[in-house]
Amino acid sequence: MEQTEQSTQSRFGQDQLLAETVVLTKLDKAIGWARKYSLFPYPFATACCAMEYMALSMSPYDIDRFGALLPRFSPRQADLLMVIGTVNHKLSPVLKRVYDQMSEPKWVMAFGACAASGGFYDNYATVQGIDRIIPVDVYVPGCPPRPEAVLDGLMELQNRIAQQKHPLS
Repeated sequence: MEQTEQSTQSRFGQDQLLAETVVLTKLDKAIGWARKYSLFPYPFATACCAMEYMALSMSPYDIDRFGALLPRFSPRQADLLMVIGTVNHKLSPVLKRVYDQMSEPKWVMAFGACAASGGFYDNYATVQGIDRIIPVDVYVPGCPPRPEAVLDGLMELQNRIAQQKHPLS
């Protein structure tokens, strides 16, 4: 009896048996992993960058791999606000209201040069970066940004989400 038990342990190893049957983690890490791969974006598209956003769902890029395919067109159902394109001062209260209606936790991505810094529109009507209205977590540069750059920004945001502290209450 002892010989069979010893041969099983030596043959498979205790660590190997544990690794195949049990996952050990902290609850905080599990919540971070779940939030990382279940983003629900709200596309606040106002300009030409919207075409590049549409390209993200095509097969070469496939944003679904990152758990962010299904856009939500209600801020109450979204946790990622993607500001896509130019925001003017007349539209800024609407953007602020959309951000305020989102539930916690929420993240913001400035998609393109116009959302990040006003782009080449240096005039009285254009907001020179949406970070003057709402906090921004990730900036995606470009005019318009390539889908690869957007996916890089999305992966950066996912890494930040996974590393955040996730309170249980």
